[in-house]
Amino acid sequence: MNFQRRALSIFVAASLSASAAMAQKGETVKVAWIDPLSGLMASVGQNQLKTYQFIAEKLNANNPAGVKFEIVSIDNKLSPAETLNALKSAVDQGVRYVVQGLGSGAGLALMDAVNKHNERNPGKEVVYLNYAAVDPDMTNSKCSYWHFRFDADTSMKMEALTTFMKDQTDIKKVYLINQNYAHGQQVSKFAKANLARKRPDIQIVGDDLHPLAQVRDFSPYVAKIKASGADTVITGNWGSDLALLVKAANDAGLNAKFYTYYANFGGTPTALGPAVEGRVYQVGYGHYNMGGEYGKMLAEFKKRFNDDFYSAGSYSAMVLLAEGIAKAKSTDPVKVAAAMEGMKFTSFNGPVEMRKADHQLQQPLFIARWQKVDAKNAYDVEKTGLTFAPVKSYDAYVASTPTSCQMKRPS
Repeated sequence: MNFQRRALSIFVAASLSASAAMAQKGETVKVAWIDPLSGLMASVGQNQLKTYQFIAEKLNANNPAGVKFEIVSIDNKLSPAETLNALKSAVDQGVRYVVQGLGSGAGLALMDAVNKHNERNPGKEVVYLNYAAVDPDMTNSKCSYWHFRFDADTSMKMEALTTFMKDQTDIKKVYLINQNYAHGQQVSKFAKANLARKRPDIQIVGDDLHPLAQVRDFSPYVAKIKASGADTVITGNWGSDLALLVKAANDAGLNAKFYTYYANFGGTPTALGPAVEGRVYQVGYGHYNMGGEYGKMLAEFKKRFNDDFYSAGSYSAMVLLAEGIAKAKSTDPVKVAAAMEGMKFTSFNGPVEMRKADHQLQQPLFIARWQKVDAKNAYDVEKTGLTFAPVKSYDAYVASTPTSCQMKRPS
């Protein structure tokens, strides 16, 4: 299936009738962006804030609800405790919709706080749109009616990644290195379980967890990887934790393949450079070379901000919110949440569905490989002369995982 041909204009909502009544037309909808603008992950946060402002600007010119989106930015310093303060600040400013994605620890704290706020403040409910916090518990044992996730969770990505890896006969010994918080722990857990099921011959020769956004020198970890004899590394690291890991690996001459979740941003492509061409793979819900309207958006973002647009889940989140408001004919979060459940639409990566059972977006996933740009894969990432080129695509059902969510809905 060619998702590029099926994708609609990146800022046009497709699934609603243009003739729908717009009782909410002209209203301003405040959306609080709660993520880090300080610390080691500040550069990632700054990119994400620009991304939301960029999408809001586009949707304000054309969205099915006829509303205007205003992005309110609040620095949570990647801290669960600061995230709670940020939510209180947002609510005090009259915000009813919040977006967050950088770190499942902060995401879980935010989800719990939103649940408590809504229970204690009927008529002032808040909806949490999660574009990147991928701990599977958030749509399983800890699922919430007020939470909607637009990234594929850790287990879904590992399902796709190991489906690809099982056919790579050169993989014999795997080393796991991950950040020591919910997401990293889950990457380790699902990697071991999936490889045991799909490729029981593969040896797990190391399994390290390190502090989140605190390690500045990964050379001791890389020394352990080299000593283990690993030919492959699996990591869910992101931001500085991945960029510094890759830099240490290159400095040490580690000749292993890397299978990653987040190698496409945050300085990691620059750290990769040409030394590891063909040896780094990434799993995700899209890639830089999808072309079409998405390609035009990438080009405009880079021209305006001299940066890469790498978190398109933000687009899915804002489009679903706009369509939910249009369908509900209201900006009331209770009505909008009900409207967004089960909604199907065409996003930048093809047909997607917000699964009603657990509020986990079901969407295609892709495996991409680090290589030099060419005529077919021309997007230059971080001005390296290299790019992530697609090598495999999976329809949504392939990587979809079952949910244990028992959703408690408002009566």
